[in-house]
Formats: sequence, C-alpha cells, structure tokens
Amino acid sequence: MRLHIADGRLIDPANGVDGRHDLYIADGRVAAVGREPDGFQADLRLDASGLAVLPGLIDLSARVTQPGAAAFAPAELRAALAGGVTCLVLPPDAAAPLDEPGKVDALMRHAAPGQCRVRPLGAMTVGLAGETLAEMDLLARAGCLAYAQGDMGIADTRVLWGAMRYASGLGHALWLRPQDPWLARGAAAASGAYAERLGLEGLPPQAETVALQTIFELQRATGARVHLARLSTAAGLELLRAARREGLPVTADVSANSLHLTDVDIGFFDTNFHLRPPLRGQRDRDAIQAALADGLVDALCSDHTPVEARAKAAPFPLSEPGATGLELLLSLALKWARDSRRPVAEALARVTSGPAAVLDRIAPQAAPAGQLGVGAPADLCLADLDAEWLVTPGALQSHGGHTPFAGMMLPGRVRATVVGGSLAWETPV
Repeated sequence: MRLHIADGRLIDPANGVDGRHDLYIADGRVAAVGREPDGFQADLRLDASGLAVLPGLIDLSARVTQPGAAAFAPAELRAALAGGVTCLVLPPDAAAPLDEPGKVDALMRHAAPGQCRVRPLGAMTVGLAGETLAEMDLLARAGCLAYAQGDMGIADTRVLWGAMRYASGLGHALWLRPQDPWLARGAAAASGAYAERLGLEGLPPQAETVALQTIFELQRATGARVHLARLSTAAGLELLRAARREGLPVTADVSANSLHLTDVDIGFFDTNFHLRPPLRGQRDRDAIQAALADGLVDALCSDHTPVEARAKAAPFPLSEPGATGLELLLSLALKWARDSRRPVAEALARVTSGPAAVLDRIAPQAAPAGQLGVGAPADLCLADLDAEWLVTPGALQSHGGHTPFAGMMLPGRVRATVVGGSLAWETPV
C-alpha cells in the first residue's frame, strides 16, 4: 500500500525534524520526506492539516492480554492504537507466566497484521517467583526480548546472581523492577506521613534502593545488561546516576503516573490511585521530572494495567493496584512539557526515540524505529496537539477504565494511527 500524508507538522525527535513536510510511504516503510518520489502513486491520501505527524509511540510497560490467559485482549490493543502506541513491551506476568517457549508461541499466534507490535518479556524463572531459571535461550528464540520477574521481586539473591550470569553469557539482558520483596510485603502506599494518617502499611524507599544496590553489585561481577523498570524514588535515581557515571550497562524508565502524581493525591482512600509502584512524595516526583529532563531516565511508560471494577471496589489495601494508561501516554508526555516548559520534541523523544534506543541496546534485532527517516518502518500517528479532552471511562477504549487522571482535562488527542504503512486506527469524529 502507498500512503501520502499531506501538509502535516512532522515532529521526528530522532532526526531533529520539526516542520511542515509531506510524508510518502510505500511497502510499509517511509519512502520520502518532503518531496514526492518519482512515479509515486498514492493508494490513500491523508490530510494532516492542523495535525502533528509523529513516530508511533513505544510503551515499555503495558499489559494487553486477557487475565491469566495466553491471548491478547482486543479492547487493550484498540486502546494502544487509539493512544498512538505502535509498539509495546509486555511484562511476563501479564498473561499466563511466559516461562516456556510454547507459551510465548501460543500468545504470539494471536498477533495479527495491522495491530500494535507486541514485544514480550520472558520470565526469568519457572513460575516467575520460583528458584529454577527458565530456559532463557529458548525463550529468546521464541521472540522474548529480555527476561524479567514482573512485579514479584526476587527474594533469593542467588537466583538473581544465576540469572545475570546466564543472561550475560548468552548476550541477553534482564528487565528488572527494583523492589525488595521483604520490605514491600503488605505495603499499599508509600511510607510517610500521609500513609500513617490513612493507617496504610507503607513501602519505604529502601525497598527500591536495597534492590538497586544488589542489582548493581551483581552487574559489576557479571557484566549483565539491565533495564530498570519504573523507578520511583529520588534516592533510587541518585544510585542510577552513580551507576551511569561508573559505566554500568543500565537503562531506565519511569511511569507517567509517578511523573505527575504524589501520595497525597490518594485523597480519602481513592483506589484509582492504588498503583504499583505506589505514588511517592513531592521530592520524589520532582526528582523524576528532573531525571527525565536531563536524560538520566531514557523513557516514559504508561504502566498500563487494566483492572476490573469489582477489584477496585474493595477497601484500599485489598483493592487491586493498577490503572489504564495506553490512551493517556501521549497526553501525559505533552502535559509534562507544558507544565515544565520543556520543548514538545523533548517530551515526544521520551515516548519515541528514547524507548526505541532502549530496545536497540537490549535486543537490536527486535528494535522498532522510533523515527521517521527514509527507510524507517512506517509506524506513526497523527495527533492534534492543541486539542483538550476530558478523561472519562466512556472516552477510553480500554476495558479497564480506572485511572487516577479521571475527570482531568489533558492536552493532545490522537486522530489516526498507522502501523506498517497501513491505517490501523481513526478516532471517531
């Protein structure tokens, strides 16, 4: 299919482009920027007047499967496309634990042309929380881009040591959310004055820093490559900064929830704000914003985790943590740019070229482009950056409509999404 996207504002952070350019697409790739190629005949012309043409968003943490099943949830894949997300990383605990090649194969058989590209993470151990290492090499051959423990945490340091040695020897990487499981046991909110006032068991920042120190020490011994998922504390970010100065092979992301919200937003036990990792204090949020701005943190992710209504209706400590986020990722990146007076292209880089660079370092053969230079895969979205929209469950495609941003007006709205050169989504007018 040949596609002509006309008269849009092309913003391509990876290539330093921000201006009005036509885009020409053929055979699933960008054929030309600006000038029409000789002999080009478009099968479809999209008028992008008044819209921005952006690389497809890349989300490094989104759960889009049916609960406990090795199958994608159609509503969540629609949510990805509605949010302009053309590639996402699937945690290993989002479906039946991805600890065997057969489970990965069964899941990926449900992938279809024209939908968001899904890059699964393999389980580090059999059963995620077990002591037996999974067959990492076989999982990689089945399509897993790295190995993770999900949100469980690894209590046995010897298992983590073995996983790092195994992955390093194979040239693969680990994808870890740093959290000490013993310090995290029973916690429903971040430790501090607000949690104490609500009578909630608190998660201390040391749950993150103890885990990080262990990870970095084992990295020094094994040389393993590590991606740190959803850092949430100022102290943890300082440890990351020191590790970067030391030259350890480590990348990191933060959640859009932690970028904008703090623990006091929980209010009077509002379970929409029950998240994992929990919302922390203002100092931590400010440190996250600074780390995203100075490039210490590579990417912003949605941490999309749809939750059923009955699971959110329980008392706060017993409710299920998580929130929908795929359709909010672009808007929350733009909101950060607006609130902090950062360039729009810089914010967009954290959801396009930044996560693409992470994937390129983790697994080059699986990395999407995250850019729209000539020859790049034609994964992109058209967005109205000036639009404002009200976040309500009815405005979302995701089956799990719970979000801490409900009732807020957010900037930016995706109008169309293209995957592999084919129009995959148009927002109903």
